[in-house]
Amino acid sequence: MGGKVYLVGGGPGDPGLITLKGAEVLARADVVVYDRLVNPALLNHARPEASLIFVGKEPGKHALSQEEINSLLVRYAREGKVVVRLKGGDPFVFGRGGEEAEALSGAGIPFEVVPGVTAAIAAPAYAGIPLTHRNYVASFTVATGSEDPEKEDSNLNWESMANNGTLVFLMGMAHLETIVQKLQEKGMPGSTPAAVIQWGTTGRQRQVTAPLKDLVREVEEAGLTNPAVVVVGQVVKLSRELAWFTPGPLKGKRVLVTRARHQASRLSRALAALGGEAVECPVIRIDPPEDWGPLDRALDRAGTYDWVVFTSVNGVEHFFRRLREKKKDIRAFAKARFVALGPATAEVLREKGLEVADLPEAYRAEELVESLRLWVRPGERVLLPRADLARKLLEEALKALGCEVESVVAYHIRPAQERVALARRLLEAGEIDAVTFTSSSTVRFLVEALGEEAGKLLGRVTVASIGPVTSQTARELGIKVDVEAKEYTIPGLVAALAAHFGSEGGLN
Repeated sequence: MGGKVYLVGGGPGDPGLITLKGAEVLARADVVVYDRLVNPALLNHARPEASLIFVGKEPGKHALSQEEINSLLVRYAREGKVVVRLKGGDPFVFGRGGEEAEALSGAGIPFEVVPGVTAAIAAPAYAGIPLTHRNYVASFTVATGSEDPEKEDSNLNWESMANNGTLVFLMGMAHLETIVQKLQEKGMPGSTPAAVIQWGTTGRQRQVTAPLKDLVREVEEAGLTNPAVVVVGQVVKLSRELAWFTPGPLKGKRVLVTRARHQASRLSRALAALGGEAVECPVIRIDPPEDWGPLDRALDRAGTYDWVVFTSVNGVEHFFRRLREKKKDIRAFAKARFVALGPATAEVLREKGLEVADLPEAYRAEELVESLRLWVRPGERVLLPRADLARKLLEEALKALGCEVESVVAYHIRPAQERVALARRLLEAGEIDAVTFTSSSTVRFLVEALGEEAGKLLGRVTVASIGPVTSQTARELGIKVDVEAKEYTIPGLVAALAAHFGSEGGLN
């Protein structure tokens, strides 16, 4: 069966602006070929097993030529793969998507174009600039700014542009001075409102508005560079009145999320709600135990336990999964009281209709032991469904209290390697601001994956830990910890990260 190529527009930067169809195609792709200006958070939509191929241009490195990219798309499609060519903005608006479509057509490869939101429209919109307005202008022109305005065979009609509606230049920073000069030479007043919007639609968005004649000086003083959109026309003066985009305390911060894929979205959504960009690079995966025997035997003895202690949401989920598979009823544990470590674990138990023992809230095993010390009695039987890599502290402490403890493996924690190359590339390129660790396992597996460079790469970013146990693991592995949650939960971690970046005063 032959493959197919989808030319997908990833939008202007805000990962929420990808189309529903674009996200759906990404979720089915075997191969994703993406550019540098594509927000890496969009890769969260791709399957873990999908191959991610970076063809963008990085400092000191040359991108693949267009011919090489075309050949890449053709080769993978001929191998029967579903290929997504993910491009910033819209693939047919200065994205060279037309050339790629021609190459695919010439090679007999089926393809489909999934349009995207172009920065030409989105960046001004996020800056409060409507490109058309019935009181000002009825048309707009989108032009490339990368063409040298001085070349003799220019495709741009400067005289027409200088006297016709709103102008939008993409990729225009290299020739900004000449663009401004050319427009004025062709009759555009120097007093015409103009704007440059850098990193439009993202938390890093910055903009300068000024009369056309002063635009270059104002932009240089502000230090704006590519990627940026240039807008010229009367509608620009509406920006002050219509400005609406106010990212939260994490604006402009790109955060690497390392927790397991099926749990990453909750943390990603919380970061995005505060203006951050979450890039999911899971370094762990949660698997069923290799041998269900110990847990099965515990379920057969359900009526003998006085306590069932869960230390994680994963423990609850895998315990109930096996209960269903064995066609057993939780009411068999009628004698037992249920205990949870942390509010998230307790909430999942309550969602399953169970009453959780009303102990003082504990976030760590040490705190849970202190709470149980006042409740359990010597000789009572305790079932402890846990991960294979879980600490033994709770089990040993309960035994020291005289309890008969049955500790059974309910799930395995294993390293996930599928996104490590992406994490390494982004860290090396300086495109990550913070890394979050939600367990000791996430620290260990990322450090293992990064190898000898782990300390150097993680030393460049803000390292945020969910609590003291995770922080201790990081320090033992030579990783500094900059942020530690006061409340050892996902909301606590996000709040600590937001407070950290807010206190830096670096929220420009």
